[in-house]
Parts: sequence; structure tokens; C-alpha cells
Amino acid sequence: MSWWCAASTKPWTWSPQIYVGIWLLMGATLLAYFGGASKARSAGWFTTSRKQKTLFTVGILVLWGASDWPLGTLGAGYLASAHMAQFILYTMAAIPLILLGVPAEMFRRTLAGLRLTSATRFLSKPLVAAATFNIIMVTTHSPPVTDFLRGSQTGSFAMDLLWIVGAVALWLPLISPIESHRLSSYPGKMVYLFVTVGIVVIVPSAALIITEEPMYLTYELAPRVLSSWSALEDQQFAGVIMKLGATPIVWGAILAMFIRWTNESGLSNKFGPKYHGRLVHADGTVDAESDQRTAQDIASARREPDVPAMAGLQPEQLN
Repeated sequence: MSWWCAASTKPWTWSPQIYVGIWLLMGATLLAYFGGASKARSAGWFTTSRKQKTLFTVGILVLWGASDWPLGTLGAGYLASAHMAQFILYTMAAIPLILLGVPAEMFRRTLAGLRLTSATRFLSKPLVAAATFNIIMVTTHSPPVTDFLRGSQTGSFAMDLLWIVGAVALWLPLISPIESHRLSSYPGKMVYLFVTVGIVVIVPSAALIITEEPMYLTYELAPRVLSSWSALEDQQFAGVIMKLGATPIVWGAILAMFIRWTNESGLSNKFGPKYHGRLVHADGTVDAESDQRTAQDIASARREPDVPAMAGLQPEQLN
């Protein structure tokens, strides 16, 4: 029985393994969250909504699944592709869900208790956050660092912890529970997310895909999980996961922010239905413009059938 996943020379087996450290840490985190939420509600400090509790729980379960057997075991010492899948799940699923599930006041109190308020405020600055995320991403996927850290339980735990720090840094300017940490404009958020996630990742992912030899000794020398799948093929697949794994989430988030931005700024009105230069809203209200037609005229016209082919006929000719 081990406390954390690490590289192993033992042949791969589908027999479940228990990692005590992972179970204790995840269980303690859930207990602290729900215990704190219950205490805060009783004391009248703040409330935690059902949605927040659901998001936090799902986030912890994703983090747990990415860290524990089988994915955690495979990623620690057998498959580079599993290692990369762990990174994507940590960064693009678990941590954003956890942040969305934490009430602002709980986040403030937790940071204050850990004496991390100032550090988190500094980390939430877009340039600092982007640099932190990308430095951690590149460093933890460089062959020397990966081989060194994956060789022991302590090192593997340190790698997972670095991924969490990098993911928190990435998402703070976008969805931090504390409003002052977040970027104020949607265009700024969209540019930040695209640049931070979509640019630097090209270099390491391309290196993994185009290389002609395995780069990681840990995965090259590991017992084969599938005899027909070589270490090089596994590494190339890891590069594909690194490049494309975050794409649906990143572009989905950018699209959602764009839609919110256009709705809240009124830009979407440019594409709304118009009647003689006047904007007709979905609720029937009409914007005042140079056209002097009354709202009653427009409402009456909107009730008439749309017969453009008969526009030149007189009313009596339509009978």
C-alpha cells in the first residue's frame, strides 16, 4: 500500500490499488468544505448554494479520479499519454469547477487562515498568472523534470501540487470567487485565455509529436501496458492530448464570454429585427429613431402577413 502514485518497474495490472494519501487528502478537503459551509450558515457569515456545492464536489471527484488508480498510476509510471490526460483534467476541469464552487467569503477566510491573501492577489494579475501557468506547464513536462519527479511518491505529489498551483493561477483572472481578482472586461478575458493557453503550448506539444525517439526515460523503460503500442506512439499521442485536449473548453469559454459581452453591451442589437430603421425588440418595444412612425403603426404592420411579391397591389386587388 502506497500513499501516492509513483513510477514502478512492476508489470501493469488492472487490479485496483489504494493510495492512502490521495484518499485522506480528498476526503479531508470535502469534510473541510462542507463543515465550513455548515458552520458559516449557522453563524450567519455566508451561505453556500446547492449549485456551488455540486460544482465543488464534482471538481474534487474529477481531481480524485485524475490522481488515483488507474489514471494516476498509469500517468505516474507507465504512459505519457495518461500523464498528459491528468494534466488536462487538473487544469481544464477540476480546478475551475472547484473555484466556481467556493463562495467569495469562504475563499477570503481560507486565504487569510493560510496567510495567502497577498500572494493570491499578486498571482491573479494577468501577466503573473499567465507566466506562472506556462512556466509550470513547460517545466513539469520537460523530460529531466518529469523523470526526476515521477521517480518517487514525494516527487509525484510535488508535480501534482504544481499543476494545481498553475491551474489556480490560470483561472484566477477569469473566475476567482473574489471579484477584485478578475479581469473587468470580457474582451480582456477572451484575449487572456487565448494567449495564455493557446500560444506557448504549441512548442512542447509539437516537440512530443514530431520527435523520432522517446523523450521520457520513465515511460520508455516502463513495462508496456499494451504490447502493440510503443513508447514513441504513446508519447506522440500525449502531444496530441496536450495540443487539443484543452481546445473544447477554451473555445467554449471564449464563445460563452463573447455571447455575454454582446448581450450585456447591447452589441447584439445590431443584429436584431428592424422596421424602417427602428429596432424592434423581442418584447415589442421600439427604439426611437429618425423615422416618425408610431409604435402603434409598427405593431399593426407586424401583424400583417409578409407578402413582398404583392407590394405593388392595391388593397382591393388582394381580395
